Amino acid sequence: MTHLEKGDKAPEFTSKDQNGKEISLSDYKGKKVALYFYPKDMTPGCTNQACNLRDNYAALEKEGIVILGVSPDDETRHQKFIDKHELPFPLIADTEKKVIQDYGIWGLKKFMGKEYDGLHRTTFLINEEGKIHDIIKKPKTKAHAEEIIEKFNQ
Repeated sequence: MTHLEKGDKAPEFTSKDQNGKEISLSDYKGKKVALYFYPKDMTPGCTNQACNLRDNYAALEKEGIVILGVSPDDETRHQKFIDKHELPFPLIADTEKKVIQDYGIWGLKKFMGKEYDGLHRTTFLINEEGKIHDIIKKPKTKAHAEEIIEKFNQ
């Protein structure tokens, strides 16, 4: 899985969000960032995770935490996902998997007895200095916001 650890400098990136607007990690310097990677828009687990973050967005904001989602889906699919579920945070379109590979979360997975390469659902909690505060390697899709707040407060 990821080669990154707590205390490491979070890899800088510049990519595009659902609107085609460039977004960089450095845009959020001085803020807490929950950079969450998920496999695919519109799938049950990813929808549960995104809706949990949406439903608890006010609590996350109150804690000063910015949410950024990343998946290999394109901008159009991200916009449909946002529109359908009224998501209040940006989704980064990483179609070339550059950010995903920089964070080391693409690799061998197993599902129903089959092995394949895919994205490992992972969230990186990045502190105000751009360092990794914690890594949630297997987030609870229905209680992810609570995990994020708890880990940032440790």
